[in-house]
This record gives sequence, C-alpha cells and structure tokens, in this order.
Amino acid sequence: MTNIILCGGSGTRLWPLSRTLMPKQFVKLFGDRSLFQLTVQRNADVCDKTVIVSNTEQYFLALDQIEEMGTKADTYILEPLGRNTAPAIALACFALDAKESVLVTPSDHLIKDETAYADAVRQAKTFAQKDMLVTFGIVPEYAETGFGYIEAQGNDVVSFREKPDAASAQAYVDAGNYYWNSGMFCFKAGVYLEALKMHAPDIYEASHRAFVNAKKADTIRILHEDMAHIPSKSIDYAVMEKAKNVKVVPADMGWSDMGSFDALAKQMPNDEAGNLILSNKETALVDVEDLIVVDTPDALLIAKKGSSQKVREVVQRLKKEGSTLPDVHTTGYRPWGTYTILDENDGYKIKRIEVKPGKRLSLQKHYHRNEHWVVLSGSATVTVGEKSYIVNPNESTYIKAGEVHRLENQGRLPLVIIEVQVGEYTGEDDIVRLEDDYKRIFE
Repeated sequence: MTNIILCGGSGTRLWPLSRTLMPKQFVKLFGDRSLFQLTVQRNADVCDKTVIVSNTEQYFLALDQIEEMGTKADTYILEPLGRNTAPAIALACFALDAKESVLVTPSDHLIKDETAYADAVRQAKTFAQKDMLVTFGIVPEYAETGFGYIEAQGNDVVSFREKPDAASAQAYVDAGNYYWNSGMFCFKAGVYLEALKMHAPDIYEASHRAFVNAKKADTIRILHEDMAHIPSKSIDYAVMEKAKNVKVVPADMGWSDMGSFDALAKQMPNDEAGNLILSNKETALVDVEDLIVVDTPDALLIAKKGSSQKVREVVQRLKKEGSTLPDVHTTGYRPWGTYTILDENDGYKIKRIEVKPGKRLSLQKHYHRNEHWVVLSGSATVTVGEKSYIVNPNESTYIKAGEVHRLENQGRLPLVIIEVQVGEYTGEDDIVRLEDDYKRIFE
C-alpha cells in the first residue's frame, strides 16, 4: 500500500506561527518533530511506499524534514498552485499502478493512538481491496461546528453533512451515528480514477493532461498552465458525495486536525498555571484570562479562547493590505539553508544567512541593491563575474548591483554570513536567476 501525503495549505488558522511558506505541518510543535514528520513516521508502519504531493515552494521543506529523519519518499509531485484535494490525489494516482491500494492522508493531523489508527487502516484496506472508496470517520468528542460530518449505518455511508451550526452539531453527537469527517481516504488508485472520471470528468481530463505533460525526472513537476486549467474541487464534492461504492471506518484514535489555537491547546501540555507556552520570550499577563497570545518576532496575535477560528479573517485583511506577514517569517527556508532578517528599513536590509555544507545559492544578479557580505563562521566560496575566491571568517566582500554572483559552501561545516543589502529596493523578488541547482523560478 502507498501513502499519499498531501502537503498543501496556507497556514492561515495558526498564523502567525504558521505562514504560507512555512505552514503548520512543517512547524516543529511537538519536541523535535513536525506534524509532517509524525505523519511520515506513522504511515511508514502501515504502508510500503510514500508519494508526497506538495506545493513547489514547500518541496524543499518536505525534503529537508524527511532527510532529517533518515528516510526518503518514493515520489514527489510538485504543484505550482493548489487546486484542492481531488486533483492532487488524481495526480498521485496517475503515477501508480491502477491496482495499488493507497492511503491518502493530510500532513497536518495529529493522531495519538497509533494502535487504533493501524487497526482502522487495516479495516479500510480490506474494503479498498473490494473496490470500495473508503473514508475515515472520527468518533466525535464534542459538538464541533468547524468540521464536516458523516452520517453512517455501520460501515455504510448515509450522507455527508456540511459544517453545522451549534444546535445541529449537538444533535449529531447525541444521535451516535455521526462522525467527524477526517479527510483521510483509502482505495485502489484505479478505482478512484474511474470514480473521478465518472463524477467529475472535467477534473479527470485536466488532471490527466497535466500529468502527461509534466516534467518527470527526480520529481514530477506539473506545468503552471496545465495546473491552472484544472477545476478546483475537494474529493468530497467531486467523488465521495456522489459515488455509491463508499464505506466509512469509524475510529477513535486521538485525532485532531490542529486547525486552530484552541485545538492546539487541547493537545499540548500546560504549565502549572494552566497556560500553554510556545515562546522563548518571557511574557506577563496580569488580571486577564481565557486569552490566546501568540508572539513572534514580526507579529503579535491576541485573541479570546474559543474565537481562534477567526484568525483567518485577520490573515485575509493583511493580504488585502498587501502585507507579506501572512506568507513569510523573519526566517525563510531555502533548499540551500536559511536566512533570517535581522533589521529592515527604507534603503537597507540586514540578514543572517546560513548555507549548508556542499550547497550553493543560484548564480544571480540584482538590479536595485548592492550587497556586503561578512563571514562569521565557515568558509565562503564567492563567485563574482568570471572570478571565484575564498572569504574566511572576519573577512568581507562587496557585490555591486548588476554583477553576476554566487555564494557557495564547499566546506564540511555550515557557512554563516551577515549580508547587508543597500539600495532603493530590497525585496526578495529582485533576483535574476541565471543558473540554479534546484530548478526554482523565485528565491
């Protein structure tokens, strides 16, 4: 059986911890592991292979975190833009044998009872081998209005219900045969594709065309134009609510979709005062209670407990204002390492850049800024125009606007530099890339 891990999502509900370029599944909230890493680890015990469907921008986050675990995925499918779950799953299934059983899982869910999880997967696989489309229903712990529900009689699905109001949610819980819709599925790759072809032929045809035209090498890269022509629809709307061969496996496995700070608070230990603390900064609150306070270097969120689902409204407003806060942290992750913005104002930006051993940035130039590099540790191989030279700790170099240049770490230790950008514009999109080891369009 193959695990298809879906890595999409913009991270709006856990902002400012989560950002578009560092969504919640990659944030290490649980010790030294992220939700993505826990997903990979959990499903390695029940599946033989792994296919990861990821946004192009998040591919290197997934790659780094898998390598950190000492394992690897069998296939990466890279989407230039998201078109929801029905196409994402189709693209993965096109890459597999039609008879292959697949377990489709989001990468941002927490599951605490892995024994119960494995039992549910085994039951689902049995149904899948009989050409059923299987979904997993979570035994509800309370009346939640933020989830969809599945009405069932045994393993037979009676209906799918949209996110309800409070009264309906309570009625569902009281009835005893309604389950939270987990967003996890199990079926044969070919069975899903046939169902998609029958119930959503426009998605099937556009997804098939995109897969055929994709660039296939170490990864499967979908072309932007092809992806843009695929209708955006979830697997529930496209297939599951229409098909007749649908089964549900009810499960009580300590599941959470970690979709809000309220959900996060329920899954993590509190201190002796009943507070959940996810900060390295000393924070004092006096004579207040039932608050969510999230403090990051570039954004502060204060919300009332029970209202954290509304955080996405803040993110939407920031996007309308043209802010970059919904998208990036002060620390950005790249395939070659990381950069952290230390200070920024009109006319300048100061960064701390760390380059992994054996990695290098793209060969590039900038039109609007000059760059000063000071090496703090490691040894930098610098290329400017036709010349290459070494810059050691406590030494510096200068790159004029318009000069073709590259930074490389040929050593065995991380390279750390301070970069001072000076110019009329210091945005991340002022990069003209001439060569790149990672086939990127944007830095």
